[in-house]
Amino acid sequence: MKSRLFGLREWIWRAFVRGALIPLVLVESVLIAVYLIANTSIHKAQTNYLREVAHSELDMASHRESYLIDSQLKEIGQLAELYRHLTTQALLYPKVKLITPPKLAITPTGVRYTPVDTGGAASFYSNITPIKLQDLDKIARLSTLDTLMEGIQKRHPFITSIYFNSWDGYNHIYPWFYTPDQYPHNIWVPEFNFYYLADAQHNPKRQQVWTDVYLDPAGQGWMMSAIAPVYRDDFLEGVVGLDITVGTLLKQINHLSVPWNGYAVLVSDQLNIMALPELGEQDFGLRELTQHSYEDAVRKELLKPEDFNLAKRHTTQALAQAIRQQPKGIINLHLGQQSKLVAWNTVPSTNWHLLMVVDERNVYAETETLSQHYKHIGYLMIGGLVLFYILFFAFMWWRARHLSSALLTPIQGIQDMMAEIGRGHWNPERPESQIQELQNMVQHTINMEEQLQHSEQQRNRTQQRLELVLDSATESLWECDLHSGWTFLRGRFRQRFGLPADSISEAAFLRHIHPDDLEAFKQSKRLTQQQDVPCETEFRFKDANDQYHWLLGRGRIVEYDRGTGTPLLMAGTYVDIDALKQTEANLRQATLEAQAASQAKSRFISSISHELRTPLNAIYGFAQLIQLEQEQRTSDTACQNSEYLRELLVASQHLNALVNDILDWTSIQAEHPKIDMQAVSVAAILNECAELVRLEVVRHELQLRLELPDPRIKILADPRRLRQILLNLLSNAIKYNHPQGVIRLGYQIQDAQIRLSVTDTGKGIAPELQPHLFEPFQRLGQENTAIQGTGIGLSLCRELAKLLKAHIGFTSTLEQGSCFWVEFPIMAPQGTEPSS
Repeated sequence: MKSRLFGLREWIWRAFVRGALIPLVLVESVLIAVYLIANTSIHKAQTNYLREVAHSELDMASHRESYLIDSQLKEIGQLAELYRHLTTQALLYPKVKLITPPKLAITPTGVRYTPVDTGGAASFYSNITPIKLQDLDKIARLSTLDTLMEGIQKRHPFITSIYFNSWDGYNHIYPWFYTPDQYPHNIWVPEFNFYYLADAQHNPKRQQVWTDVYLDPAGQGWMMSAIAPVYRDDFLEGVVGLDITVGTLLKQINHLSVPWNGYAVLVSDQLNIMALPELGEQDFGLRELTQHSYEDAVRKELLKPEDFNLAKRHTTQALAQAIRQQPKGIINLHLGQQSKLVAWNTVPSTNWHLLMVVDERNVYAETETLSQHYKHIGYLMIGGLVLFYILFFAFMWWRARHLSSALLTPIQGIQDMMAEIGRGHWNPERPESQIQELQNMVQHTINMEEQLQHSEQQRNRTQQRLELVLDSATESLWECDLHSGWTFLRGRFRQRFGLPADSISEAAFLRHIHPDDLEAFKQSKRLTQQQDVPCETEFRFKDANDQYHWLLGRGRIVEYDRGTGTPLLMAGTYVDIDALKQTEANLRQATLEAQAASQAKSRFISSISHELRTPLNAIYGFAQLIQLEQEQRTSDTACQNSEYLRELLVASQHLNALVNDILDWTSIQAEHPKIDMQAVSVAAILNECAELVRLEVVRHELQLRLELPDPRIKILADPRRLRQILLNLLSNAIKYNHPQGVIRLGYQIQDAQIRLSVTDTGKGIAPELQPHLFEPFQRLGQENTAIQGTGIGLSLCRELAKLLKAHIGFTSTLEQGSCFWVEFPIMAPQGTEPSS
């Protein structure tokens, strides 16, 4: 009769439930209940007593320390009022004698500043107010307060700096620092809170007020200021201020007496955290902003982030609401994953709030002494429990031996089945067991053996097909054992290069690589091993006939050591790219031949142009001689001949200009001509070009308007080539202008660049023709008109501009005119020359 099969869970449960589970649950339940009831009752009574004591002491401490802080802030406020009063007197008191202003320097950007430390304050006059309009009398008057500023700053340890900021961008600050390195040249002080909080809108009563915490543009870090307005009648002349850094305030906060190893936090009337000591950073999840960058602070106001506002933090919203409702109190708060007691008191002079935060664990630490008594009881209970477990585990050990004897035989049989399958034996001996799960494992092992057998057969067929494909393809597979250096090849690689076997050592493989490609091949392989990036390299590989063929190798790391992470195996493909390389070589040769043909064409044109110049010069010269003779005659025939000669001279001039333009253009195309770069005065070159075309302008009944910059402005250029560009642009402006039209030769300055421009009021250029404007021999439809031209003038200008490292461009509107320009960097300072 077949025995009944049990499930593994049921079988173990039936063995242990009666002898272990019930006694264990009963004993543990009774002991734990007694311990918890006794300890909880004692701890609860002690906690209630200490809570009352803690609330009383915290309230007294917060009141005492807030009074001390209030006294110090009032003293600073009185010093601010004193400095405001004396500053007002210094600015408004009638002149009794001439005050010599301090020696100040001026930056190229128009900033007036104190260049060296003379023991007094630093001055910084922003270029928001031009140099000519800066009030030197104000600077002189305020310099008389330097001794007072030094005394106030040294009078109180809280004060980091003392300053006066005026409406027109003047900053007077003590102690001295090198202001141009800290302030931007165009700083606008009224944008910062230490200025606008004192204006009529924010401070109509003209009282001394305190700012919120901000990042000081003068480089002192995060700070707050006691500020007061300085008025001239109803006009806000400026603001005085005394700065207190957050770092100084933190030192004061750290010295406050807080019971139970707590700490104090200073909060503004807007509930922004002004000073947070190191102990509180973890509780509030914030880092006090002692590290900072002034890159943005000197250009715009930077206040503390919203994370420092109690009302905008989820964990402190209840505290913020309580502070708003009453000037002092105590609340329980969960901070930094711990329960805290938070007491607060309001500083009367500023409406700031001083918070004292204490960890409740420190408050109730004294209860631990009392609870130790009850823990002894718990220890006795635990000792009994340990003894019980010793006996229990001894019993479990005996039961485990009995169970292992029943489980070991079928499990060992399953292991033997797996080992036989791993060796390729597909019909191993099958063990029997009365446990249902083990019997199922045997059946699953049999199913796995059948699937593995089928997969192995399919893998063999796939491998055969893959090898057949590789034999007919140009690609070959490879694997490289990085430990031994041997490379294993698949495909036609061995037959293609006549290798003796499908595996080759590293040294033998490297001997087949062309010496010029060897280092690149090694470097690519090292890079792949060091940085785990795919490698790709082209190299020449030698076959059995000592002929080299181009290969493209690709690969990557496919196996690592699990312990050290060291690469073990690298795999990839080799592709025969011999045909591709030959095609590239043919294409490169064709490109070189095309370039040679282009150079030959340029040389031919240049040679022909030179040959044409000699007879043209002769024709032009003889025509001038004949004209001189004709001018001495007065007959009608002579007049008619003079007309013919003028036509001959004009045609000769035009043809000579055409030859000169072609020679210049072909010389640039053939090779870079020699450029004589030197410092050129823009005003001189513009004036010279205007004089050269003035007669031509008058002959065409046009107007020439010349605008010259400061003679000190210079650019780096070749004078002859620059003059050639400008004359070409002026010639076009003359030829394509309307009668009675205007030509403007001028300049514009912007961002250390000067743009030389030629503007006309002529026909303009249609938008669809503008993309072809700089193409050589392109006249955009003007070749059929009476206007003479070669079509290469603008192309020549563009090539010359490239040689001079300049930018050329244009704007044009049909029937309104065109503006052509060429732009250069300025070598010399602009002085006071405004941008046009």
